[in-house]
Amino acid sequence: MGKLVVLSVVVAVLALLIGERFYALRNTALGFRELTQNHLPNCELIKGLEIGAEDITVIEYRLAVISTGLKYPGMPRLSDAPGKIYVLNLASGKDPTELHIKGDFDAASFGPHGISVYTDEDGSRYLFVVNHPHDNSQVEIFQYIEEENTLVHMKTIKHELLHNVNDIVAVGVENFYATNDHYFTNEYLKLPEMLFSLPWCNVVYYSPEAVREVAGGFFGANGINISPDRKHLYVSDLMNHQIVVLIIQKDNVLSRVKEVAVGSLCDNIEVESKTGDLWMGCHPNGVKFFLRDPNDPPGSEVIRIQNIHSDEPVVTQVYSDNGSVLIGSSVATPYRGKLLIGSVYQKALMCDLE
Repeated sequence: MGKLVVLSVVVAVLALLIGERFYALRNTALGFRELTQNHLPNCELIKGLEIGAEDITVIEYRLAVISTGLKYPGMPRLSDAPGKIYVLNLASGKDPTELHIKGDFDAASFGPHGISVYTDEDGSRYLFVVNHPHDNSQVEIFQYIEEENTLVHMKTIKHELLHNVNDIVAVGVENFYATNDHYFTNEYLKLPEMLFSLPWCNVVYYSPEAVREVAGGFFGANGINISPDRKHLYVSDLMNHQIVVLIIQKDNVLSRVKEVAVGSLCDNIEVESKTGDLWMGCHPNGVKFFLRDPNDPPGSEVIRIQNIHSDEPVVTQVYSDNGSVLIGSSVATPYRGKLLIGSVYQKALMCDLE
């Protein structure tokens, strides 16, 4: 009888512990947060983007490169169609155009995630794409030929340290920093990782000569980008609701400078080249995002950080929606008085900022 009592006590304690952990995770995921609508004027859906615009980056003030059709390991897929890369000429006002892929590349299993563009000294442009074919994690490097509306596949990069890549920022023709948004690759271990708030996610630096972890201690390392002077990196510490500022050392190792609270689960980061302002597409309620209830859809939020290196950065909610217009915003990037807002699985918006 004594053993049964002890066993019952152990089971009860474990049940309480697990219950407490789920409750804590719900709080961490902002599961109790409700949004007040804060719309921008003249918002219109961008035609042709129906299965997400997970990441958007603007090059040379006129071309928006867009990744669509994310196939994230462990997450539901809204379409089995191959992912694609589009380009939107913001100066022309035309609809997005699909970029055709050439070279030895398995386009049928393409699942693009985070993207980054690097322009070489000779003017050549290279598009770096986080790819999840068959639930794997790897990085593709393409050369972008604007005149031919083409991506020429140059290289696939796989490495044991690039095991759960979410986002990427290119710093050379084959050099980049990338975030891992989970420590474990096994789907059954990812839940305990979240439940126990393990800050084991990291940033990895890749070059053809060396691959290594250069920063750690993140609870869900997500978006990453670089400052206009290329001296600092910004990383979204998703589940800690903050943007981490890191300085790049001579050996490419990163040192923490500060953290800026944003009060939301911020996804990708875009940096305005002239002002240095940070723009993030964010998930205001992570529980709704993962439940994906059509009767109570996850909302969207855009947050801007000005003067991030000052003693008093200015954090502003620029846009918010309860899911009636846009579900699950993942990126936001400004362009000449307008704002492009992408989503993980749904659509993309273009709004006026004024």
